[in-house]
Amino acid sequence: MRTRKGRPLSRQKLSSAAGFEAGRSHGYRTGCCQSVLQTVVTPAYPVWPVKVLYICQGFEGIDRGVSEALSALASELIVGNPADLYRLASETRPDLVLVMNGLHVFPEDHLQMIDLVRSLGLRTAIWFVDDPYFTDFTPQIALHYDYVFTHEIGCVDIYREAGCRQVFCLPLAVSTSIFRPMSVEIGYHSDICFIGNAFPNRLQFFNQIMPFLAGHKTVILGALWNHLDRYDQLAGRIKLDWTPIDETVKYYNGAKIVINLHRGAVDPVYSKNARQLPGRSINPRTYEMSACGVLQMTDVREDLGTFYNPGSELVTYASPAEFIERAGYYLAHEGERNRIAVRGLQRTMREHTFMNRLHRMFEIIFNEDQSPQG
Repeated sequence: MRTRKGRPLSRQKLSSAAGFEAGRSHGYRTGCCQSVLQTVVTPAYPVWPVKVLYICQGFEGIDRGVSEALSALASELIVGNPADLYRLASETRPDLVLVMNGLHVFPEDHLQMIDLVRSLGLRTAIWFVDDPYFTDFTPQIALHYDYVFTHEIGCVDIYREAGCRQVFCLPLAVSTSIFRPMSVEIGYHSDICFIGNAFPNRLQFFNQIMPFLAGHKTVILGALWNHLDRYDQLAGRIKLDWTPIDETVKYYNGAKIVINLHRGAVDPVYSKNARQLPGRSINPRTYEMSACGVLQMTDVREDLGTFYNPGSELVTYASPAEFIERAGYYLAHEGERNRIAVRGLQRTMREHTFMNRLHRMFEIIFNEDQSPQG
């Protein structure tokens, strides 16, 4: 870069100019997003005259979002941990015991506890949000509940075939109080950001786009990325530690492009899916990235078009070469990048919140014997 008189700018002035441009770009995006937040019309949901006991799984972004929505939708909410399931249910006698996922952190006697809860005449429901990755176990778990919800359209039939009578597909969503547009310090700024563990399909993909990533300001956060073929090329830009939710939001907001790449559904190392069921539904990151008002570039799952319009509200790619081509284009075209990001934010605010999903769950479970207030 040169001055008007043709003299080259000093390194300090170049750095200042780059910093000014980065601040202007991020400030412009944040301003566009704030305009959306002030003008978008979100649905108003009534309060249901029900008491709900919610048993968390340990997925912080999901648990916080579900708890927030339930506290607004139900007249009374109790939140508990898996070990306290039966004690809380027997003491509080809720209208619904809602369990998130029923995997990983749940005690071995979890199913016996649920059977005891049902013997008290209490209504139970489980929401599987990790399908199809653990379907070696989930059909047996599902049989112990009155209502079974799964975010994965490809898993509804396996629960029905197992003998569950009331099975419903309930997509995931986002807490817009957690994932939201914000201004962040320059340390969070990047051209391209990815957050998530290096499952085999992701390693294969990133190995092929490594030269492109190395040529841009890239940030990768998550475990196992030291297994990249050319890890040394990005080692200084990879954080192998777990990233808290609040930090994740900051990194999303600091990025020009955030990559979404679903994990492989058939993975002999990290998943328990002997049926080899494909992943057909989008992951929670799809909603979380869009809720931050940043350009999301995602691979395609079958139901993506039900929730977002590719090319208008987010950008898709079908191969490493296509990712490189499209990412390069949108990095160079700020206006188009921001317009797509803002439309994705609008769609998310209107349709893809946990308030929306939990209200739908209440309609299914309580439609015959309860009616909402207001």
